Amino acid sequence: MTIAVIQFGGSNCDRDSVQALESLGFEAELAWHEDGLPAGVDGIVLPGGFSYGDYLRAGAMAARSPIMAEVREAADGGTPVLGICNGAQIGCESSLTPGAFTTNESARFQCEHVHLRVENAETPWTSQYDEGEVVELPIAHGEGRYEITDDRLDELEADNRILFKYCDADGNATPEANPNGSKHSVAGVTGEDDHVAVMMPHPERATLSDLGRTDGQGVLRGFAE
Repeated sequence: MTIAVIQFGGSNCDRDSVQALESLGFEAELAWHEDGLPAGVDGIVLPGGFSYGDYLRAGAMAARSPIMAEVREAADGGTPVLGICNGAQIGCESSLTPGAFTTNESARFQCEHVHLRVENAETPWTSQYDEGEVVELPIAHGEGRYEITDDRLDELEADNRILFKYCDADGNATPEANPNGSKHSVAGVTGEDDHVAVMMPHPERATLSDLGRTDGQGVLRGFAE
């Protein structure tokens, strides 16, 4: 299957995503946002980076790029879409997924490894894991704090649409293990249908064995699901 990795001005994890996907046996191609979606793609990645320099607010300008109308149409037709970091911000700004990502509680850019607890192992993006399993992935963001109204979050919890929560190495979702102050430690959610998802940590940076950790492989293998 062929997966398009969308490039916006300021994307900087696009080639990382291509390399990670190709290492898992997928065909991946870069798609410049002004050129539209390539024909016949089977999946879409909105990669990390700083689209449009994060002006206005992270992901807001890219979300209004004409290609996002094509992405939404593809998603509505069943094409799997994964937004990572800045791609997660774009996904929320585009209403592909609920909520919003805003400035870290620390008000600082944070680049570190974090632990995540798998909340729902029955989505394409988490089916390679067990519910409650703890994985380790890197983060690199300044606006990674997930925010949503309490009522809407209760709905997401009830509908089992939370993918991951930040936790400690033992799987406890404590305030100390929450790197950015995300509400209820949420690190990733699905859209109305679980073939669309966004997450703040970077699975593509934990996919190649040469990098010392492969916990992210399971997320990207979700495209095959």
